[in-house]
Amino acid sequence: MGHSHDTPVDVKDPGTLQVSSKLKTLYSVLMAIGVLAFVVTLASGNAERAWHAYLIGLFYTVSLALGGLFLTSIHHLTRAGWSVNVRRFFEAFTSYLPWAAGMAIILLIFGAGHLYEWLHKEAVESDPLLQHKASYLNQTFFWIRTIGFFGLWIYFSRVLVNGSLKQDQTGDASISERLGKVAIPCILIFALSYSFFSVDTLMSLEPHWFSTIFGVYTFAGLFQSTIAFTILVIAYLTAKGRLNGFVNENHLHDLGKFLFAFTVFWAYIAFSQYMLIWYANLPEETIFFEPRSHGTWGYVSVALILFKFIVPFLALLPQWAKRSLNHLVAVSFLILIMQFVDLYWLVYPNVGKEHNLVFGITEVFVFLGFMGLFIFAVSRFLSKHSIVAYRDPRIAESMHHHVVY
Repeated sequence: MGHSHDTPVDVKDPGTLQVSSKLKTLYSVLMAIGVLAFVVTLASGNAERAWHAYLIGLFYTVSLALGGLFLTSIHHLTRAGWSVNVRRFFEAFTSYLPWAAGMAIILLIFGAGHLYEWLHKEAVESDPLLQHKASYLNQTFFWIRTIGFFGLWIYFSRVLVNGSLKQDQTGDASISERLGKVAIPCILIFALSYSFFSVDTLMSLEPHWFSTIFGVYTFAGLFQSTIAFTILVIAYLTAKGRLNGFVNENHLHDLGKFLFAFTVFWAYIAFSQYMLIWYANLPEETIFFEPRSHGTWGYVSVALILFKFIVPFLALLPQWAKRSLNHLVAVSFLILIMQFVDLYWLVYPNVGKEHNLVFGITEVFVFLGFMGLFIFAVSRFLSKHSIVAYRDPRIAESMHHHVVY
């Protein structure tokens, strides 16, 4: 049950996040060990491994930021009321996009040649299939697409977030109507650009392989991990006593339902992709699953099924589980870890020619470095702006949100 959008309600500004010294130390240490691990791996002569680890960290954190952009857009597009009190966290995630753009440019300049064989002229000249795909898979177009995507993402995030922040100051209800119109092209551009970005950065690691469902597969991971990270942010602020009266177990229930739904959705897409490739049994498609079905990689594949689907599915199935913050935090941590494993499973069989499993502190530390940068960007945003969009005209519905099913 919710109150009307037009119900007047006087909500006090909950204020900004006071970034503690512990949090500053956390993200500073994470960034430091990430840079150190990356530099040491490069200096040891293993540039290929270093840049593959870099790619995982970049794609993981970009997906979290774009998850924030997508959920912010959906909120405005559907005129949702219940999510007003958690929308600011989605907006905060988008503050990472300018930082990610800089990291992506570093990858384009220094790392792409260590990742993508189609950037090497001699490889293209000796491979008819790469020649056939050269109109799309070439350095110039790759640069144009990547810079263009980040430009569009940053533009739409600025429009949506700046409008929301302006509403905090003015209380102008018409801003919500305008942002609802902006969300329409934003959703369309997000869907196309993220799919192409996934193909460009991940699927083209194996340029002979293709999957028409790959963009949907990566989107499922994006949504699942973004909701999980949002729950962790809520848990942190709740422990600080900053969300009293704003976020209750009913909001958690809805976030838990999203987490549950996209756990199932990820499994459905993953199974669909595998089943169609297995059934067709075409060499140009099976080359992806062949190395991931044998040896140590086979165990990683089984771990994904168990811990990214079966365990979260069972853990989130009861109604009480979606209303318990501590329980949701535990499941969210598991999902975020398995999102890393999923990207590792997509990327790392391409390290070396033998498809051997390579894993160590390089992969973990470089990833943690990116997470440190992401936490820095999000906490910096929340330290400058109110943690709740408290003058949104639909906040009455969120303040009195009740789940009755």
